[in-house]
Amino acid sequence: MKLNFSLLLTLLCFSFFGIAQTATIKGVILDDANQPITDVSITISGTDRGTTSNENGFYILKIPAGQDVRIVFTHLSHERLEQSFNLKNGQELEFNPVLKVDVEQIGIVVINTNTRQRVDGVTSITPEILRTIKGAQPGVENILKTLPSFNVSNELSTQYSVRGGNFDENLVYVNEIEVYRPFLIRSGQQEGLSFVNTDMVQNVDFSAGGFQAKYGDKLSSVLDITYRNPINFGVRAEASLLGGSVAVETVSKDSKFSSITGLRFRDNSLFINSLETETNVRPVFADAQTYLTYRFSDKFHLNFLGNLSLNKYTFRPKNRQTNFGTLDEPVALLVFYDGQEKDEYLTTFGAFKANYFVNDDLTLKLIGSAYHTTEEEYFDILAQYRLGEVNSNIGDENLGEVEFSEGIGSQLTHGRNDLDALIVNVEHRGDYKIDEESTLEWSVKYTHEDIRDRLVEWEVIDSAGFSVRPPIFDIPNNQPYEPFEGPLVAFQNVRATNSVQIDRLQAFAQWSKRSTLGNNEVFYNAGIRIHNWNVTSEVPNQNGVTTSSQTVFSPRAQFAIKPDWEKDMLFRVAGGLYYQPPFYRELRDSSGVVQPDVKAQKSFHIVVGNEYSFELWDRPFKLVSEAYYKGLTDVNPYTLENVRIRYRARNNATAYAYGLDLRLNGEFVPGTESWFSFGYLKTEENIDDRGYIARPTDQRLKFGILFQDYVPNIPDLKMYLNLVYNTGVPGGSPSYADPYDFQTRLRDYRRADLGVSYVLVDPNKTYSSRWKQKFKELTIGVEIFNMFNAQNTITNTWVRDVYSQRQFAIPNFLTPRVFNVRLSTRF
Repeated sequence: MKLNFSLLLTLLCFSFFGIAQTATIKGVILDDANQPITDVSITISGTDRGTTSNENGFYILKIPAGQDVRIVFTHLSHERLEQSFNLKNGQELEFNPVLKVDVEQIGIVVINTNTRQRVDGVTSITPEILRTIKGAQPGVENILKTLPSFNVSNELSTQYSVRGGNFDENLVYVNEIEVYRPFLIRSGQQEGLSFVNTDMVQNVDFSAGGFQAKYGDKLSSVLDITYRNPINFGVRAEASLLGGSVAVETVSKDSKFSSITGLRFRDNSLFINSLETETNVRPVFADAQTYLTYRFSDKFHLNFLGNLSLNKYTFRPKNRQTNFGTLDEPVALLVFYDGQEKDEYLTTFGAFKANYFVNDDLTLKLIGSAYHTTEEEYFDILAQYRLGEVNSNIGDENLGEVEFSEGIGSQLTHGRNDLDALIVNVEHRGDYKIDEESTLEWSVKYTHEDIRDRLVEWEVIDSAGFSVRPPIFDIPNNQPYEPFEGPLVAFQNVRATNSVQIDRLQAFAQWSKRSTLGNNEVFYNAGIRIHNWNVTSEVPNQNGVTTSSQTVFSPRAQFAIKPDWEKDMLFRVAGGLYYQPPFYRELRDSSGVVQPDVKAQKSFHIVVGNEYSFELWDRPFKLVSEAYYKGLTDVNPYTLENVRIRYRARNNATAYAYGLDLRLNGEFVPGTESWFSFGYLKTEENIDDRGYIARPTDQRLKFGILFQDYVPNIPDLKMYLNLVYNTGVPGGSPSYADPYDFQTRLRDYRRADLGVSYVLVDPNKTYSSRWKQKFKELTIGVEIFNMFNAQNTITNTWVRDVYSQRQFAIPNFLTPRVFNVRLSTRF
């Protein structure tokens, strides 16, 4: 109630401010390749009033209301464009013009303006690519995984790691509002949907490190999403064998109110039923999102972002056979299951954002948001297994069958996990344009996190009639020669109930300036963040309440220079101290108990980059190169099982990560955008001064390709290829085992997704058929996921051989080749 009252009071105060008779035009200026154009002059005809587009191609211009106004767009290497407007008082219109290249204006030398020089090290993805190129991942991750620093090795998951970090080290913003993921999810099969709805996206920016102080306190990356404000009514819909979506855009008659609402449904049965484990599975993933804007005047706007998401996952495994080993010594694991797993994740999220434009130079914002999640994870699964030698005699009628058992046993897993989390944020942001070349930005943010959690998990393993004890109990066991008199214990047993409240106070200030050094353009950015958090933890059956308070400072800086050379190049360096104050999962140790004194992980980060824009085959290209180094201290070690992270909740390690990212993008085929990526990464950690070993995300080599093409004589027949190759990461270790004893890597990850589509309707065509006239766009396509049927693995299952006392790492394979049909439309 206090938050709602404060927001209402803010609205009432703002509504009393100026009512100037003006309207606003804003947008992004693009070229023929849908790339933003920098430094376009935008003027009101017959006056000296105007502005220029920034490095993102974005512009905003206030014009007189209630009269005809002619706007002129001019640029040295593009054709002049004039457009007339007549807007109402307070109306805001989004106008995104496309300027054509005008070669004659510059004689012999054509200046390349179809790419933008990014001084802040951010990669931007065209929204049209997100909407036209689909894949196994149901969100922006499907495109981002082809970037050199972005690693996704599970087509059932939207979790990702960046430059050696883990899934918890990435920031995600939508319209400057931080968003969160569910907590308990342990398998990619349970995720369903990414938070970001690609049908609602206007802009996607991604930073893999060295990001500015205006972004929060995480160690690895920032994904900054902007949802669009509609300018007219429209509907976009899509259906496939994996689910469907619909997005509706509306605008009021006076243009003061606009909304975009998206509904999505996802069914992963097509993928899960193709796995090696035969199951009865009912996955239901659905969400609804809306982004509303009301313009009280040209000075005051109010936005609302809402989300409701439901994941229901029922899983009844039947049997599984996994063949592994070598051609000379093939081995198979046969498993027969009984039992089931039932999971349900219900998350709700709402945020208000008030924008007050004091004048052309000063903007004030107030953001209030709340995130609530209730999660249940219940399972009882009995697995009876045989581990044996496989008949490899070609021509034998029993070829492929297990003939001799090396291990017989069973495994019973039980879980009753419940979590209820509420996160509330209140933030003030502001930016002030000091002059035409420099800007000051700041923010103060308060966060309250209230998490209530119950973990009950145990696992019992029986091998050939003997209960397998956890290796942490060092008690001699000489059965069957001597009787064992020690207690019977479960192989794993985690029982904990936690009630945790975390209060955070964050603030940042940063200064940006664009200037010259001789004949060269230079760009500066410097800022600092402060983060104070207080943890209050109450653990039942323990004495009292435990509290802990800590504060960290994070200075960051960037510098870029664009030399006055004939070649279009830009050099960039960025770095600083980056902290990650622990979130709830990082406070919870492997036994499930919260440790409030866990420190923030600390990273010194330095990034050196270069962007080289050039022409090849008379078409635009850009080569982006970045070298980076991260030195980490107070590291909180963790183990990784599928997508679940379990921390040690001790800052008892140091680590480092360094590497090189390369990306070449451009028009390999005229009129399309494609890119090729290469990444090298090495990351290791030293736990308790025992020496360096590979971290769970040590992905050494990465190759990614996103390629688009079309048939020259049939340009409406298009294709895309989304290809990723990653070298294998460490395969993990059995529960309670020493990670220093298990450094075997998983096999390399290889995946190629192919899509072929035919455009039946688009805005550039005219139709005599009546049914086609109802559509603005209509496309039908076929997709082949994992085109080459590569056997990729996500983790290992560890099985004990009763004869040799060895443990076998049985690979858990991901999905094989899968076919999909998709229909997309807009009207």
